[in-house]
Amino acid sequence: MPQALDRLKETPSQTAGPYVHIGLVPSLAGVAGVYPADPGDAIVAPETPGERIRIEGRIFDGDGGPVRDALIESWQADANGIYNAPLDPRQGRCAPGFFGWGRCATDFASGTFAFETIKPGPVPGPRDSMMAPHICLWIVARGINLGLSTRLYFPEEEAANAADPILRRIENPQRRRTLIAQALETEGDGRGYRFDIRLQGEGETVFFAT
Repeated sequence: MPQALDRLKETPSQTAGPYVHIGLVPSLAGVAGVYPADPGDAIVAPETPGERIRIEGRIFDGDGGPVRDALIESWQADANGIYNAPLDPRQGRCAPGFFGWGRCATDFASGTFAFETIKPGPVPGPRDSMMAPHICLWIVARGINLGLSTRLYFPEEEAANAADPILRRIENPQRRRTLIAQALETEGDGRGYRFDIRLQGEGETVFFAT
């Protein structure tokens, strides 16, 4: 006969605390000398070809307040749509000085984040389809038990976005728009984009299972 388990209590869950910044972006936490530079600080090298872009934004909680202790990681292809990863059979043709992975934390005072990179090219998708240029983002913070995965798409890629196999699976147009960055006016070379991430509530960003 199966034993009743109603006497067992759920183990308290653990959340990502301040150690996230100490271990992953030590300079931001005031810990010097751990690395020459924080891992993920540079996504591209000066010699990496491609259109230079800057992404900036804020992360908001369910009450509309900024999340000031979040950490964001990015993963993308180069300008030719090639990932710097062993799973991409074209890795040997990846652009010089292209790392493809970055990490930054929100500013403690304002809750903003920003990173500079190059605009990615379209990449192969499922069933011989092509995915529109995009950047994958992963977010963690106190109160988030499991990291959240989402994507950033570009507003000027309307035709590619309309054909993207991932975006097409999101039936609600308003939900799809949460994955499209906003173009910003910038001075000098390169483009700027704003991409705000809303964890809950009205305008909640689409997140994906990993």
